[in-house]
Amino acid sequence: MTEMKRKDTIEITVNEAGFEYDIHSLVKAFYPAGNVKVSVVPCGPEKEPDLSGADMAFQFTKGAVLLFLKKEESKTASFAAEKFSEDNLFEENYFVEKLSADLSDEPPRPEVKNRIKRLIYEALSRDTGRQLPWGTLTGIRPVKIPMTLLEEGKAEPEIIACMKKNYLISDEKADLALKIARREKALLETLHYENGYSLYIGIPFCPTTCLYCSFTSYPLVSWKKRVGEYLDALEKEIDYAAKSHRGKILDTIYIGGGTPTTLEPFQMQRLLEKIKGSFDLSHLKEFTVEAGRADSITPEKLEVLKRNGVTRISVNPQTMKQETLDLIGRRHTVEQVKEAFAMARSAGFSNINMDIILGLPGENAGDVRHTIEEIRKLNPDSLTVHSLAIKRASKLSQWIAENGISALNNTEETMEITAKGAAGMGMEPYYLYRQKNMSGNFENVGYAREGKFGIYNILIMEEKQNIVALGAGSISKRLFPGGRIERCENVKEVAQYIERIDEMIERKRKLLED
Repeated sequence: MTEMKRKDTIEITVNEAGFEYDIHSLVKAFYPAGNVKVSVVPCGPEKEPDLSGADMAFQFTKGAVLLFLKKEESKTASFAAEKFSEDNLFEENYFVEKLSADLSDEPPRPEVKNRIKRLIYEALSRDTGRQLPWGTLTGIRPVKIPMTLLEEGKAEPEIIACMKKNYLISDEKADLALKIARREKALLETLHYENGYSLYIGIPFCPTTCLYCSFTSYPLVSWKKRVGEYLDALEKEIDYAAKSHRGKILDTIYIGGGTPTTLEPFQMQRLLEKIKGSFDLSHLKEFTVEAGRADSITPEKLEVLKRNGVTRISVNPQTMKQETLDLIGRRHTVEQVKEAFAMARSAGFSNINMDIILGLPGENAGDVRHTIEEIRKLNPDSLTVHSLAIKRASKLSQWIAENGISALNNTEETMEITAKGAAGMGMEPYYLYRQKNMSGNFENVGYAREGKFGIYNILIMEEKQNIVALGAGSISKRLFPGGRIERCENVKEVAQYIERIDEMIERKRKLLED
């Protein structure tokens, strides 16, 4: 097997538009270090595409889709398979292999997409010698597949077989997805779908901006004088949401960010009093606040949260290696994480989550083992394991450009370390999602002890309930009969949110009431 020589851009052409995103996503999964460019270049069904400027080409004909793959004779650069003949000679120094997927039965669009992706997977897996843990799946919600099949009454062996055959998922990931789907289904059946909703409130301030962060987050030092104005605008949105949803059942509340605990105790008290005075909380199953950064947590803030009915918080180290914390801009110590966790326990919180990230710059399996061991000593109620996702909007993209991607290391070994560590703490996996450009092409997994599952996390992934989202950069979601989903987004920039709050409310009204 030979692997493609590193190059700046992998050029792909397709003669019909419609599947560029799916092609791009799967090729990128095989070659995460390269850029992938997909261009629509019309080509008649009788004429083979010109590969002189491309590495790969897709040609839709009447009864098939053909995949042309180019390989240098030197075998230092390749998209193709191992065997070639004189008939495949393309031009000097190049071989071309032509593979096809049968479309003669005129399959529906989703099946065409799946066949194209299986075709890509077969070719690139042979070329690289790699098998992706999630097979051809590139979407963020793989658990939706077994969830749907469970709801259709399919038996579990049939579901596993379907996932492996249709999506080439590994045994391990198919089993994980099914296990989570089973657990999610049981939890979701206790909620109110038709007449229920969940509330998200975003606080877009942080002590500092972390290297990897792409969320709506702004250093508090720049906005400290305008936090009151932000809360004024947020309260207007709360008033609208409470009025428009009077008579509906509020199942969960999630205050995220940013870092909500950047708010001073009196500011947090103001926000929580507003929530309690505006909504009927009698059916509330979960009230989460992302405490997040250890350098934002104080006994006074925790007391405010506890007094006002918050039931679940997060204290997120991301890693227990001090050198990494310094590099990614967390601006707190490992010792502060331990102190913040102890404070939260002392304040009476019995449902504390901790987040970690795998694949952070410079970290290896030994560092992950150390982090898990330190977390085990603290004994949280849940653990969320993130595979580092390289977002264009983050400072991490620049760091990679300056230092090289080789410093980012997430492997099956590190994923296994965290899975075993969670199991050793009595936790089971309960939700899962994926993101673009994840280190190692893995996933994010939430682990928790029985009764400590993050319900909102499940809801946001499985899209079973309306989400009313308030604050800068938040996205509301409405579910319609038949499964259709529509969204509306608040502006991200804080000043714009404050100045255009009436417009944000009107956007929400059109989505949620029309």
